[in-house]
Formats: sequence, structure tokens, C-alpha cells
Amino acid sequence: MALTTCKSMKETRGHNTIDSMFASRYVQCELPKFSMPDHETPKEAAYQIISDELMLDGNPRLNLASFVTTWMEPECDKLIMTALNKNYIDMDEYPITTELQDRCVNMVARLFNAPIEEGVQAVGAGTVGSSEAIMLAGLAFKRKWQNERKAAGLPWDKPNMVTGANVQVCWEKFARYFEVELREVKLKEHYYVMDPTEAVELCDENTICVCAILGSTYNGEFEDVELLNDLLEKKNAEKGWHIPIHVDAASGGFIAPFIYPDIVWDFRLPLVKSINVSGHKYGLVYAGIGWVVWRNKEDLPEELVFHVNYLGADQPTFTLNFSKGASQVIAQYYQLIRLGFAGYRSIMTNCAMNAKILTQAIESIGRFRILSKEVGVPVVAFSLIDSSDHDEYEISDGLRRYGWTVPAYTMAPNAQHITLLRVVVREDFSRSLADRLVTDIKRVLASLDARPSKLIEAVTVAVQRESEELHSPVARTPEEVKATAAFEAVVHPKKKKHHHSQSRGHGKKLHALHKSNGVC
Repeated sequence: MALTTCKSMKETRGHNTIDSMFASRYVQCELPKFSMPDHETPKEAAYQIISDELMLDGNPRLNLASFVTTWMEPECDKLIMTALNKNYIDMDEYPITTELQDRCVNMVARLFNAPIEEGVQAVGAGTVGSSEAIMLAGLAFKRKWQNERKAAGLPWDKPNMVTGANVQVCWEKFARYFEVELREVKLKEHYYVMDPTEAVELCDENTICVCAILGSTYNGEFEDVELLNDLLEKKNAEKGWHIPIHVDAASGGFIAPFIYPDIVWDFRLPLVKSINVSGHKYGLVYAGIGWVVWRNKEDLPEELVFHVNYLGADQPTFTLNFSKGASQVIAQYYQLIRLGFAGYRSIMTNCAMNAKILTQAIESIGRFRILSKEVGVPVVAFSLIDSSDHDEYEISDGLRRYGWTVPAYTMAPNAQHITLLRVVVREDFSRSLADRLVTDIKRVLASLDARPSKLIEAVTVAVQRESEELHSPVARTPEEVKATAAFEAVVHPKKKKHHHSQSRGHGKKLHALHKSNGVC
């Protein structure tokens, strides 16, 4: 490989260029970050430069924030690589890929107990993920509601839908993008999913659907779809409405049928008209595949289905996206036939057991309360019992030192005062990894306990800053302003005169506290 040098030696090093030590064997000029380079880069150098930067990414296997699959069998990896250059939408050119997609739709619909006769094609579509699937399901509900309102001579310009405040952001996107009012059932203390009774109370004649979540993003809990169906059936009968239910089973759709078959949440309930599921979550496929299925053909308005022939034959399509890779569709079919019902049940049972063992281990530490449920998606959500000294964000940051990605976040309204940590137990999260995680959580807690509390740290910063400003006043950052305010609130509280002696006593105690912690 010939050594490539820059045409100009006037390029300067800085934040807007990329330099690689190893790539210098092949190239001796830096690459611009935000514009295309003027000349070609040797393939070895391009590979090494990108590879160097990617080393700073997290390890997907240790990314416990994500529900998305991070491991597949080598045989499936080979199929994916073979199909990387296939465009799924070219159905006439790749008829077998189209056939595999149709088989997946039928398998998923029947897994969810769709009332389909033998030999009849199920109604559904493969999507990039559950976000696209939800957009399509929402559009079908909106259009069907509008058609019914127009036929009855009623206003059809103010559609709304009802969800829990715990829905994934894609539902908010649908509502905003397609101009549908989103009515959210707020959460409650110790009740972190949608209350079916309150959901039905929010419905009116303009409600296009009620969305139930089978596996909350926050704590993995299943919502009570069966109770929602019963209450909504009664409300529809009283008011003469036809409000349906959509089940967002992005996370739980490949969990419940295998290990919780007695939970009735799917097409066995008459008001459930459509369901979405993420194949790239517990469907066990890499990111980029989702599914949406309808109860029957009447639930998908025909005018939403497009027919194109410029790819070689008449092709019906109902997607927001057009071109997409065929690899994930093929990978989903591989998993469905490779594992079968028994294989999926074995994997999901193991995930649930590992989640239970991890829950017990975290609980035994004695510092956390568990917010996830035993019945639900294999997720362990937990928060500190006492966060006055250190909080969940500090634990999350501390775990990154050991390679773990464990998110800290707040609950949805009206429970946003609760901060929690969440571990998603996937197929590739073994019990040995669970043991290691618990060990590292204990290490982080010990490290935090050895540090001053948040209050002492704030006072320390404020004291040091005030001392510096006596000699050299400079502008302060917002964080330093907050720290100083915390210091002032403790050391110089505004008290009434008859509390003066009490304030002085408090100041002495605080001074002693500073000395014992090395602050002063």
C-alpha cells in the first residue's frame, strides 16, 4: 500500500479534524470531521480510523438499558450478511423474501390468537420497528373513525386517543405528527401503569382507540387489557360508540404467549383490533424489525393500502418507509422456525428466572425498593430507599466505570418524583453476569458511601469559591451559583430575631461538621 500524503501541508490540527496513530502507516494527513475530504482515503486507513473511534462505544452485551437484541447465532449472522444487499421492497425481484415476510405475519397473528381460518392470509406488515408499526395502526384507527363519522354526517376533525402517561414516546410522535389529541391517564404512587377505569372515563365520541401497553418501558409491567376490554364494552353499549383497543406489545408480545398463556390480552378480546410487536426485542432479532397485525381485513381501511407496479409487478404496500434491508425479515423467519414455540418458551422462561434471581439479589442489599413486577417483561426496576446522600444517577455513572450501562430516569407524570434504575434481562444476560452486576453495584455503593454527601459537597464548593472570590472575584458557572446558594441556605439562613441563638448553635454544629469532613 502506497503512503498517501496531503496535497497541502497547511492543514492545522484541531477539533474539526480526525487523526489516527495507526492509520499513519497509510495516510499522513488528517481528515475533516464535518465535510467530505478532497481526496480518497485508503481503505485500510478509513477502516482503522473508524475502528479506533468505535472502541469508545459501549459494549452492546453490557448495555442493560436496551430491550434490543444484541446476540444471534452465527448461522443467522451468515444469513444476514448474505442478504445485506437485498432491498425488501423489491418484491418482484426477491419473491422468496416476500414469501418469508408473509409467513412471519401469519405466525405472529396466529401467536396472538387472531381469528383466522386455515389457509387464510393474516392481515399485517413488517416494519422497521414498533414505532412505524404504531404509526400504521394509529392511521388505520383514525381513518376508520373518520369514515364512520362522515357516513353518519358527524364532525370528524377532532380525533383523540387515550393512553397511559407511561407510553413510549412514539405514541406522542403519532399524536403530534398526525394531529390526534393524546389523552393520558396519569400515574399514581405505587401504580405505574394505566388505570383502565380512568382510561374509559376519558373516552368520548371522538376517541379513535384506547392503547394498552403489554410491558411498560418504565418497569416492564403488563397493563390489564382484559379489564379495559370489559369496561370499554360496557361504555360502548351505553353510549352507542365503537371505540376499539390497540395493544402495544413491543416488549411483551414475545413474552406473554410463551410463559403467561393464561393472561388474556390479545385477539381473544373482541375489542382488540390491532397489535404491534418488536421483532428486535424479545423476538430475538437485531435492531430494525417490527410487526403490526390486525384482527381481520375490515380493520385496515383499503384506501390506506397502496398498489405500485414500477418494480415489475402489482405490489400492495402499507408502510411509512419504502426501501429497507431484507436481512432482518430473513433473520426473524430464521428465529421463528429455528426455535419454535418450545425454544421461545425456554428462552423466555430463563430470562424471567434470571430477572427473579437478580431482583432477589438487589433486594438483599437492603438499599433499594423494587418497582418492577414478577409477572411482566423480564426487567428489574429499582430505586434507592434513601437518596438523601447519593442518588440513582450517581449509581448509574459509577457502574459505567465497570463497563455497565444501567439507565437512571424518572417515572412518567404524576410519578416523576420517583427516580429509578432499570436492568433489562435479555437472552444474553447470564446468571454469572447478574452476579457480577450485583457485585459491582455493591462496589459503587461503597465508593459513594466513602464520599461526602451531596450537601457537604455543595457546601465545600461554595466555601472554596467564596474564599477564592475574596482574593480574585471572577464569573461563576450556574453550577457554582447553585452550590453557593445551598451554602448560604445552610450557613446563613434568614431567621427571626428570637431564633438567633438557635441559628448560632446550628452554625457551630455545621462548623464542627466541616472540620470533621475536612472542609475547612
